[in-house]
Amino acid sequence: MSITIIKNADLYAPESLGLNNLLICHDKITSISKESIELPSSIEHEVIDLAGDKLVPGFIDAHAHITGGGGEAGFATQVPVLPISEFTSAGVTTVVGLLGTDDTTRSMENLISRVYGLREEGMSAYCWSGGYHYPPRSLMETAKQDMVFVEPVIGIGEFAISDHRSSQPSYEEVIRLASEAHVAGLMTGKAGIVHFHLGDGERKLELLERAIKETEIPARVFNATHVNRNKALFDHACELNKLGAYIDITAFPESFNKHGYHAYQAIELAVKRDLSLNQITISSDGGGCLPEFDACGKLEHMAFGKAQILPDTLASLIREGHSLSLALSFITSNVAELLKFSHKGRIEKNRDADLVVLDANYQVKHVMALGKWHKRDGEMSIKGTFA
Repeated sequence: MSITIIKNADLYAPESLGLNNLLICHDKITSISKESIELPSSIEHEVIDLAGDKLVPGFIDAHAHITGGGGEAGFATQVPVLPISEFTSAGVTTVVGLLGTDDTTRSMENLISRVYGLREEGMSAYCWSGGYHYPPRSLMETAKQDMVFVEPVIGIGEFAISDHRSSQPSYEEVIRLASEAHVAGLMTGKAGIVHFHLGDGERKLELLERAIKETEIPARVFNATHVNRNKALFDHACELNKLGAYIDITAFPESFNKHGYHAYQAIELAVKRDLSLNQITISSDGGGCLPEFDACGKLEHMAFGKAQILPDTLASLIREGHSLSLALSFITSNVAELLKFSHKGRIEKNRDADLVVLDANYQVKHVMALGKWHKRDGEMSIKGTFA
């Protein structure tokens, strides 16, 4: 159906708005009303009565290895390409793909083609240009040109610092990349940021702290991820947040991250430390490897990220006493604001019809992406071409 009426939705936009009715036309929200919405029978449409179920914005995952990550324990450990249902089953309706450690056998050509593939299958997809290393892997001559001329490319990332797998970039290289991302963002209206991978190195966030204090580049350009991987790093990330930067918390699985904080724990600390909560996001690292190395760089253990960790983290935040509105902001409105997705992240008239219905346990019951149902009553209706 290209026209859908959703009735009796307990609406979180992500702010709580109480019971509402929505009219969806094609891929947009065209009306939100407390009053009943009726159409004549001559107009073909579908009516869904949620009977008070919670309706929330589709999740935005700004850090996922859509072409597969891994490869850090040999070629056999490369993660396969992720199907669209890996994301939509978990309520993710918008994803930003990236390259990681392996920006050698995996390319920007491969990444961008997968972005287009996910779009063809029905979800919104974008990507970062580059990978761990300097100079960043790009489709055109530079990552800046990728941002300017290739529509899905919104910034540079994930560029590694404080990690033995990085190219050990200098301060000058870091601020050069940040400058190019910022200017390309101004030219195009895109996010224009550098998405920095943080490892367990002793330098932590020193390069970014120095860049914010010593240059004219806005703090929002320096976007650090995996900041909860160890406790000392998170302390530094809190200071970075106070300088005006957005920080991205990785929703690590329970079996991983013995030396850091799980996402719900990091949020609890952020609240207690009075951080700017609207400048905090949570991502899944879906498809990426989650390795643990010893002091000599030898791999000791490896896990892999999954998009399902996002609704699981949402449920954990609720159990810890946080409001649903606050918990949602880290995977919806905050991400949209950082990435300049003016049509995403909120349930508002004229925004994209990216919607998730949650059950009583805050798990994903229904998913609509761009006006089409991908999941109904827990069952996938759109699984992907090869699923």
